[in-house]
Amino acid sequence: IVPVNAIIMSKTGMPYEALITATALITIFSTILNGLWANTPVAMSVGMGLNAYFTFGLCIGMKVPWQTALGVVFLSGVIFVVLSFTNFRMWIIRSIPLDLRRAISAGIGTFISFVAFQQMGFIVNNDAVLVGIGNFKDPNVLLGVLGLFLVICFWAWKIKGAFILAVLATSVIAWVLGIAPHPKEIFSTPASISPIFLELDIKGAFSLALLPVVI
Repeated sequence: IVPVNAIIMSKTGMPYEALITATALITIFSTILNGLWANTPVAMSVGMGLNAYFTFGLCIGMKVPWQTALGVVFLSGVIFVVLSFTNFRMWIIRSIPLDLRRAISAGIGTFISFVAFQQMGFIVNNDAVLVGIGNFKDPNVLLGVLGLFLVICFWAWKIKGAFILAVLATSVIAWVLGIAPHPKEIFSTPASISPIFLELDIKGAFSLALLPVVI
């Protein structure tokens, strides 16, 4: 989620490196809070449906500046927190048919996969049919195929840390074969979040045109 969220939201003009750090911090904070407050062993992170709506629906589709879009998210978040103390939220969830809830989850998963395939070069833009097959002679694409194969195998073999191990193995192979540059250092300080920290435009979000978006 950390790199994919940054990739998606960076299309709005927000700096990728700052988004990486911000997403990691939110993941750490929310997971610890969930463990200490709710006492459940569940890792929490950003919503993979909302970030797509934020980027492609608001910023790119409606031409809303990302600062104003952040203000919209803030207002909707405040409303959601207030509703969490009532039964209204559960009433909404229960009013959605189970099949539709499952379809939404499948749709979000498919969308994330689509973004990943696009980043790896599996699929490319095609003016005739919108989506075309990428160049599988490209070493980067073949490396992506290998990484996906390793993930599936490690997961099927029930190896703990399957995804992390697959990423590590793919990275080492890329370094050895010269497909990707070697890391310059083992440890480094994360990028600053100052370019996006508290840059939300709440006043701009108080617009009648954005009211349906907030809701």
